[in-house]
Amino acid sequence: MKSLGEEFKERKKELGITTEQLSRLSGIPIGTINKILNGETKSPRYATLKALNDVLFRDIDSGIAGIREAAVAYTFSSDKKQGEYTLDDYYALPDDVRAELIDGHLIFLEAPRSVHQELISELLFELKLYIRNNKGTCKVLPAPLDVQLDCDNRTMIQPDISVICQLDRLVEKGVYGAPDFCIEIVSLSSRSRDYIKKVSKYQIAGVREYWIVDPKRETVLCYFFEGEDYPQMYTFDDIIPVMIYDGKLEINFADIKDRLI
Repeated sequence: MKSLGEEFKERKKELGITTEQLSRLSGIPIGTINKILNGETKSPRYATLKALNDVLFRDIDSGIAGIREAAVAYTFSSDKKQGEYTLDDYYALPDDVRAELIDGHLIFLEAPRSVHQELISELLFELKLYIRNNKGTCKVLPAPLDVQLDCDNRTMIQPDISVICQLDRLVEKGVYGAPDFCIEIVSLSSRSRDYIKKVSKYQIAGVREYWIVDPKRETVLCYFFEGEDYPQMYTFDDIIPVMIYDGKLEINFADIKDRLI
């Protein structure tokens, strides 16, 4: 049976990335990685193994192109490691590379799948139609959209859908501050980020409502941070109220589900 180090070494070779690139992607020191790959470290820490595994085996169904692309992108600033990146590094990325910057960590985004884009299209339509019919002023914008969530130089996110009602937060480059409502469509590589990291980021920044739409599980987890009973879990068979509109807008996910490919 192969050791974990041997499995990591084979996968690293398959991806065609260097140990230095793996270090930048995972945040694990090169020396630590070498000891694991060579079998010198018999019992690595769980957090270390998870960080390496997340890079080497994330979203394996989508192929290895995304990780190769991320590894190449990381070479632009070899003097930094995860947690140290700023907006200068974010803006230095090539135009065709999609990424998020969260608390100094660069996360490279893979191309969305068709169901992801369908869900964005359906939800955008429902939101825009309601706002237009009620002569509202809020703006509904899809990714790619730069949202400088914390108004600092260490975080820039790309919510799949943003509803902005405080229009002074709309700036030339995107959004400066928290949108009122954010929706994320979960992918295999974004699951832990959407379900864990972004919940606290959005709540602290002042986002009023946050939906996590999970096409694999056919669930919608809804946080209304101004209420007391959150989160609320729904399925793709439910009618879900939008709480920033006091539930007057309801989105019928059963109808949306019927229209998905």
